[in-house]
Amino acid sequence: MAEKQFCALLLSGEMAGKELTQQQVSDWRPEQGILWLHLDYKKKSNRQWLQQHSGLEALEVAALLAQDTRPRVVQSGQGFLLALRGVNHNPGADPEDMVSIRLYLDNHRIISTSSRELLSVKDIIQSVGQGSGPGNTGEFLLALTQRLTQRKTEFIDRLEETVDDLEDKVMAGNDRDLRSDIAELRRQIVVVRRYLAPQREAFTRLLADSAKVFDEQQRLKFNEINDQLIRCIEDLDAIRDRASVTQEELQNRQAEAVNRRLYFLSLISAVFLPLGFLTGLLGVNIAGIPGADVGWAFGAFCLFLLILVGGQLWLFYRYKWL
Repeated sequence: MAEKQFCALLLSGEMAGKELTQQQVSDWRPEQGILWLHLDYKKKSNRQWLQQHSGLEALEVAALLAQDTRPRVVQSGQGFLLALRGVNHNPGADPEDMVSIRLYLDNHRIISTSSRELLSVKDIIQSVGQGSGPGNTGEFLLALTQRLTQRKTEFIDRLEETVDDLEDKVMAGNDRDLRSDIAELRRQIVVVRRYLAPQREAFTRLLADSAKVFDEQQRLKFNEINDQLIRCIEDLDAIRDRASVTQEELQNRQAEAVNRRLYFLSLISAVFLPLGFLTGLLGVNIAGIPGADVGWAFGAFCLFLLILVGGQLWLFYRYKWL
């Protein structure tokens, strides 16, 4: 079952797994089962429904319709308001451009909103339709956070493979386009970590106030999910540090290559400096140049220059400049 602009499902009760129409949602009563309503908040009709028929407070509606959100958890009345982020797997999108999902949930109802498709939501919709989905609010939140965190882990694993490849290329001396590749990797890390850190804080806050959402077993499972997210952040920090070291190594190797070329040019300049001086001095077209009337003088002068070059090279070698 695909993610839709307006999707309503019952998670429990006799009609568990059944998709409801908007009219059925309006007639829904808590004794029928736990209702999950997922909306595209950018659609005007959905915004109007939330504002006029959801029964939520204005502050709660505003949180579900907010354009820009930061991962957080806020207790609201008998329920919770959550804002979470997931990896963007939409075609043509950058995975680090994370998709936000906003939720209001209590013991009887779950309302979630987003503007872009999220694979974790689609997975849960499909599992509910197949009769294997979550049966209460705690199970739903566990299923969602587990899928969101798992996809973050997979994305960070790909980043780790990327930095491994970059390190190998730097060590092999294949530094073509590496500067831009490393810069792109570091940019991805910065963008992802921007949302992972507050999401960890949100998970910690939810654990502290979990009595209204989770039973003891669910709380233990959510604690494992929270630990997995913390490991994701630690792995991301390690990748960031490795990327920095790789970039420094690349810069050092490039600087070393430039220095070697400059050093070689300096040696050539040192060799030809006295040669240029002598040839320039003897090349002036005025009277008094030694050997001007001697036939073997030019050959002797060339031999002297060769001896001079040899002497310079010997000195360079002796002082370990070569």
